[in-house]
Amino acid sequence: MVLALAALWFAGLAARLCDLQVREHDHYVERARNQQRTELVLTPPRGTIYDASGRELAMSIEAASAYAVPREIADPAGAAARIAAAVGADRAVLASRLGRGDRGFVWVARQLEPAAAERLRALELPGVKFTTESKRSYPLGALAAPVLGFVGVDPTGLAGIEAAYDETIAGREVRRPVLRDARRGSILYDDLAQPEAPPGADLFLTIDSSIQHVAERELAAAVARHGARGGSVVMLDPGTGAVLAMASSPSFDPNAYGQAPPADRVNIPVQHVYEPGSTFKLVTAAAALETGAVDPLDRFDCGRGGIVFRGKLIRDHKSFDDLSFSEIIAFSSNVGAIRLGARVGEQRLYETIRAFGFGSKTGIDLAGESAGRVWPVEEWHARDVAYLSFGQGISVTPLQLANAFAAIANGGTLYQPYVVSAVSRDGVVEAPADRPRALGRPISAQTAQTLERMLEMVVEAEGGTGRKAAIPGYRVAGKTGTAEKPENGIYVAGKYVASFVGFAPARAPAVVCLVIIDEPAGSRFHGGDIAAGVFAEIVRHALLRLGVPRDEPPAGAGEKPLVAALGGARPTPPAPGRVATR
Repeated sequence: MVLALAALWFAGLAARLCDLQVREHDHYVERARNQQRTELVLTPPRGTIYDASGRELAMSIEAASAYAVPREIADPAGAAARIAAAVGADRAVLASRLGRGDRGFVWVARQLEPAAAERLRALELPGVKFTTESKRSYPLGALAAPVLGFVGVDPTGLAGIEAAYDETIAGREVRRPVLRDARRGSILYDDLAQPEAPPGADLFLTIDSSIQHVAERELAAAVARHGARGGSVVMLDPGTGAVLAMASSPSFDPNAYGQAPPADRVNIPVQHVYEPGSTFKLVTAAAALETGAVDPLDRFDCGRGGIVFRGKLIRDHKSFDDLSFSEIIAFSSNVGAIRLGARVGEQRLYETIRAFGFGSKTGIDLAGESAGRVWPVEEWHARDVAYLSFGQGISVTPLQLANAFAAIANGGTLYQPYVVSAVSRDGVVEAPADRPRALGRPISAQTAQTLERMLEMVVEAEGGTGRKAAIPGYRVAGKTGTAEKPENGIYVAGKYVASFVGFAPARAPAVVCLVIIDEPAGSRFHGGDIAAGVFAEIVRHALLRLGVPRDEPPAGAGEKPLVAALGGARPTPPAPGRVATR
């Protein structure tokens, strides 16, 4: 009987062993693997971002990160308090993480500053260990910060180039297997050093850090000097669409982006929209020339500072009597622009606006671009053609406006702006195949040349609104703007956007630059007073930096030949007046 019972017991045991080792073999092997192993996801360094001259703007560096094994921590609350004091973390959050005894791994603090990592190491807390991660660093601090963007701890690009080229810059993540002991409490590998993995690709930008620095410096100084809300600068190569500088004020330091309010992290030239005001008159002038509705020698009655358009009195910023087409641009007459727009007509004006790219994204390789707003012509109200003629009732981005002037500067071709000129992967440098990319020809070369001569008068003619934009040794073409700011559909008294946009040298443009000062305080708020001088300083440095030779003055140079070529006698400076309101 004993032998029979023993035989039955051994038979049952053999059957159970057979069941475990044969029928359920795979199931228990998988359970064992899950108990004995875990994985850490480690990311290799992101690629480096360089400026046009090869200077590092963004790079990856090694940083210490701390993790914990909760099963090895006897007093989670006490450990959390000591860690929080050492690294400045949230004590309650840490206590919650460390108190999870069922976990074999939790992050304590990632990408620590060297001093914080040293303080935490000195505590020698049981169950707290260290590894090395890749951290994004911006060696030039706030320079071009809104353009570059920033990276989270994941690390994932969250704005700017870092977001737009995230898949290109980021290397392929690596999963590292980690063994546990029988209690599932200890991680047996203390050294979790970064494994070898292919880093992300490097990027080379079109932005020149020297020009960018001057643009940011002069913009910040102007904003402070005039008590303005903010401002922006865009500089383009008109022959390709390459961005040479792009500045925003206020800005931030991407090394500590979390300390800056979200409003300071916006790339204003790409993401903000505004009503351009008188700088938009060049689009009206272009439509007038392209349609043949106006001849450059035509003269217009400007109504001594006012015009009644479809039952509404619209006032000019100054009192003008009779002006030529070119003088309307040089003196920035709103009434004259309205008369130009009325001759062109709604449909042709709308078509020209759209041909210059307004109402659509430029397609620049940056995250978060705005398209602006151009109402379909079918939805225009009775007086919209008048307001649009001098740049109100439409919203554009600074980049769109600068790009439109670039088309005038280069002879009529609208290019797609871009900031990345080349990508380097595994030592092979390649330029994107579609750059430069032409988007169309909104105007003819003849129209562009005529507009360029008009824009020269803005700076060179006596009484021109852009006299402060003049740069010794170079001919400058440009346009001033002083636009009222709308809030909830109503233009607010005392709130303006002052701007100047132009290019130099006027006859062979190397750069196009737009300067915007948002809501300057005080009695000086016109674009010609506060934005034109900033333009002159930034562009002067850029021309010297790029080695652009000075203009050779032609025989008998002066204002008379220019004015005569555009029709009429030397213009007379206008009488003082008031700013137009809608």
